[in-house]
Amino acid sequence: MTNATTGEDFWRDYPLVSERYQAGLLDAADWATWRANRLRAVLRHVTARSPFYARHLAGVDLDAVTPDTLGRLPFTTKDDLRREMHDVLAGTPADALIYYETTGTTGASTPCPRDAKDVMSSNVHVEWAWRRLFDHYFDGRRPVVGLMGPSELYAFGDTFGDVAQRLGACHVKIWPESPRVGFRKALRLIRELNVEVLVAAPALCLNLAKAALQNGLDPARDLPVKLFTVLGEICTPAFGANVRSIWGADVRPALYGSQEALAIGTGCHLDRLHISGPNYLVEVLDPDSEASLGAYGTGELCLTMLVDGIKPLIRYRTGDLVTVAPNSCGCGGPGDVVEVLGRVADRVAIGAGRYRPAQIESAVLGGLSRCLGYQVVIDTAPNGTDALTVYVELLRDGAADADGSAERAALATRLTEHFGVPTRVEVTTELDPITNTGAFVSWKAARIKDNRAGADQDVAAARAAAGAHSLRS
Repeated sequence: MTNATTGEDFWRDYPLVSERYQAGLLDAADWATWRANRLRAVLRHVTARSPFYARHLAGVDLDAVTPDTLGRLPFTTKDDLRREMHDVLAGTPADALIYYETTGTTGASTPCPRDAKDVMSSNVHVEWAWRRLFDHYFDGRRPVVGLMGPSELYAFGDTFGDVAQRLGACHVKIWPESPRVGFRKALRLIRELNVEVLVAAPALCLNLAKAALQNGLDPARDLPVKLFTVLGEICTPAFGANVRSIWGADVRPALYGSQEALAIGTGCHLDRLHISGPNYLVEVLDPDSEASLGAYGTGELCLTMLVDGIKPLIRYRTGDLVTVAPNSCGCGGPGDVVEVLGRVADRVAIGAGRYRPAQIESAVLGGLSRCLGYQVVIDTAPNGTDALTVYVELLRDGAADADGSAERAALATRLTEHFGVPTRVEVTTELDPITNTGAFVSWKAARIKDNRAGADQDVAAARAAAGAHSLRS
């Protein structure tokens, strides 16, 4: 393996490393060489070409920094990206292949262009993951894939469109929230084109089911969807089981990533996400003390990117709560496994505990089926303790317990025991529209209404976005 410090070396070496990685053929010495050389290349690249990193890393002896001594480098934060904007780039937008931005729902949109190295090295891991996933579900046959996400200034459509084409699978861009599509047209195209795979945010699995019901369609009986591959927010096993109870379709992770950090991990048929190993040095941080816990553990994910593209980030604090563990998955895919638990900022204090989004969602949905959505409202009881009201929308078909009373009582009892605070459950036929926004702004803004707190910027942004997530178009 060469030093891989020049562009020519990278284009020669990366495909070979990637293929060996996917085949499980990289040994400890290979990894040590690759990571050390790529870190050196990226540090030289950003200090020479990025005005921000030239200042941010000034005074650091870069030649003394190794993958084992990353702690000598300062963090890069989202505040840095918002403040510095184009100065973070290792070049200008004209040096990129394509320009994207973050959504800017709760602050300024930050530039996220990608050059040829970025696109190739990120997409190849999605391609391998989809190849394995399609082989598992469709025995080599290529299904029609519906892409249900934004495309303008956003990588979703380009990434999955490119991967689908590479695999020879027909894809159709049918984001229901686009003014050119809408839910009715999306449902029509799913039926007419026999779309078997949908790529979407988890919340859209439920929103699409509600739209189908409003249009007189039974999701499981009348629509051909066999597989949802999801991204963009947490998707707990309880959520996946609930979606299966409505659609009769499996739910698997598509990828975990962001506009800034690209495809960090890719999904498999065993519900795990595998980190794209050649592209990152991974640290897990204690979210409160900021101390590094090393490459494994539970805490905030911190990434150092190993591809010297247009915007490599150094010790980037993602703000995501994760658990990272060595690969013990039986799917056949490579890479350490990352479980996404939610945003650090989305942790919620209830009673005597502090709960991650995944813990709350698992508690609510763990005892339910055919649930079209939920919202947790937190109040202060007269005695000063916390009190919960959980609103759920249930799909009923005239079977026993048609009004959900038994499930409601059982859920209230279980949540009271789980959180240690009094809980009541209300079944509703129409949830607060803010729940339709999913993680478009934040999971917490969509799912938690905290009456103990004052005005919240995220809630205001989600409330403003709720109108654009109408299911009646």
